[in-house]
Amino acid sequence: MRRLSFPERRARLGVRQHLATGARAASPAGAAEGVVALHATDPASVFLAVQARAPVAAVSTVEEALYEQRSLVRLLGMRRTMFVVPVELAPVIQAACTKAIAVRLRRQYLQLMEAGGVGGGEAWLKDVEESTAQALAARGAATGAQLSADEPRLRTPIVMAEGKAYQATQNITTWVLMLLAAQGRIVRGRPRGSWVSTQWLWSPIEAWLPGGMPELPVEPARVDLVRRWLAAFGPGTVADLRWWTGWTATQVKQALTVIDPIEVDLDGAPGLVLPGDLAPTPQPEPWVALLPALDPTAMGWQSRDWYLGPHGSLLFDRSGNVGPSVWCDGRVVGGWAQRRDGEIVWRLLEDVGGQAAAGIEAAAQRLAAWIGEVRVVPRFRTPLERELTA
Repeated sequence: MRRLSFPERRARLGVRQHLATGARAASPAGAAEGVVALHATDPASVFLAVQARAPVAAVSTVEEALYEQRSLVRLLGMRRTMFVVPVELAPVIQAACTKAIAVRLRRQYLQLMEAGGVGGGEAWLKDVEESTAQALAARGAATGAQLSADEPRLRTPIVMAEGKAYQATQNITTWVLMLLAAQGRIVRGRPRGSWVSTQWLWSPIEAWLPGGMPELPVEPARVDLVRRWLAAFGPGTVADLRWWTGWTATQVKQALTVIDPIEVDLDGAPGLVLPGDLAPTPQPEPWVALLPALDPTAMGWQSRDWYLGPHGSLLFDRSGNVGPSVWCDGRVVGGWAQRRDGEIVWRLLEDVGGQAAAGIEAAAQRLAAWIGEVRVVPRFRTPLERELTA
């Protein structure tokens, strides 16, 4: 059995995910393809992840790819998480992941509506969805508030956790928009405000995919997605794949049966690579990177010791979300943050030598200039990030 050591896995990571010197991506879409999908729960992460992999890409270049060229699209995907993906991958993720999420969301929302004594059940909800989709098609692009003016039923209030200390009331606008998005009918477009804003303008999916979202068979789509993950993140384990996709063990096993991957030795643990993907990766030139919170590389595996080491408690929150991290030659060696005055500060958690430390300082200065006047506060705060900004 071929053994893939930690150093070789780190070399693969640097080269395939466009982090190593000389392996950078030529475009935002290329940066996304190198990691399959960019985490987009925090809008800033998308831009900072591209910046780390395609350093020539300015904020305007990423915005152009997202909203003008539309080579990238934002959608709900693996683990019910928001991602930005190359537009040609959207139908694959829709079939492999999002279609099932839409079913679960509808069931959840209907239960909450019934408990709150609101609406007329599934038929009523579907009628509101259709009316909202028509209103959006007429406008071309709109916010939830604008669509609520066109379809007043979107402002239907729901009392959540009635009688509890955390009781709250919200309307169904977000629910309906989430359902339409999960069905592949609408998409989040350009936000109102800066590139870190979450006040989205919604558009029909046809603005990104003329003719609408293609309907792909589920099983081949899952096979395609697993193959892409193995190409970008392999070697990995079955547990890594289950975590990354959010699928059941049976669903992962079915996709792997079609691919028939090669088993390898990951320093005593069984791992998988694509057939024909056993050639050694030459060690790249030394490299450093400042990766954002929720970066797809740091979040790409469930088993992280080989690149994270003992630093998880400082760099991850209690829910498993990674904060801003400092990398050196395929290893996490520290964390960084942006202070209120715009300064990028960082802390090493292990000795990397003077040359690497100088490279990190230079990267921090470049990142500060790239971010400019915008202030980036991660959506999920981690212990080291809080310390650095205190």
